[in-house]
Amino acid sequence: MTALFALATSLLWGLADFGGGLLTRRIPALTVVVVSQAIAATVLGVIVVATGGWSEAGGRLWFAVAAGVVGPVALLCFYKALALGPMGVVSPLGTVGVAVPVGVGLFVGERPGLMQVAGIAVAVLGVVLAGGPQLRGAPVQRQAILLTLVAAFGFGTVFALIAEASTTITGLFLALFVQRVVNVAAGGLALYVSVRRGGAALPAGGFPWRSLPALAFVGLADVAANGTYVVAAHHGPVTVAAVLASLYPVVTALAARGILRERLRAVQAAGAGLALVGTLLLATG
Repeated sequence: MTALFALATSLLWGLADFGGGLLTRRIPALTVVVVSQAIAATVLGVIVVATGGWSEAGGRLWFAVAAGVVGPVALLCFYKALALGPMGVVSPLGTVGVAVPVGVGLFVGERPGLMQVAGIAVAVLGVVLAGGPQLRGAPVQRQAILLTLVAAFGFGTVFALIAEASTTITGLFLALFVQRVVNVAAGGLALYVSVRRGGAALPAGGFPWRSLPALAFVGLADVAANGTYVVAAHHGPVTVAAVLASLYPVVTALAARGILRERLRAVQAAGAGLALVGTLLLATG
């Protein structure tokens, strides 16, 4: 159960990151964050009303509020980094944030078995290799690396916070809704400040209505990934769930290869294979 939902998280996040990275190449990153998260919040609001999720309101929702504050910062930094550097190189750097939930799991007393430790090591190595290192490809700017590292630890913090925000399915819908509302509020405030300072809120041609389905996909895939991660973390060790969920850069790199024709080098193919081996070790450990 843990492995299945954590891998679903990787798939959803990988595709959401790919879509978000593409969108920020023609739409301001803050606008992508605000619009995509607003769509997700609207859908979640309907689900919360339909399931009676308001009855699950309690002190745990403060974890969702905190995740909602951290999330837009991480997303903004990551989307900007994806727009600056090759996706296949930038995306794997985001996995260093897995240290946060893994550290939390170890702190609360989780002790992975020998097979799982080996799986963690192999999977993380595979994810890093899956993104390069590209010694001859397009250079990754220092700004992109810094933005990615900030995003990585932000994502790791969101991992840890959202896993504590609920204990039931209806409570999970409410927690994700609260997180998204805070995302939109924080992102909207940042967008307002950016516009006041002369930044652009929209591309030259106005609101990109043709990109609305893509924006909706990014927002809904991101929130679905949060949900599957919480389920994974609640049904097994957080250390295992977090590492398996962090395989999303492999999905992003493969999507970039298949759609953008970014060259997949031998070391990247080997990395994808190692990530798969690590996944199997974790799932059977």
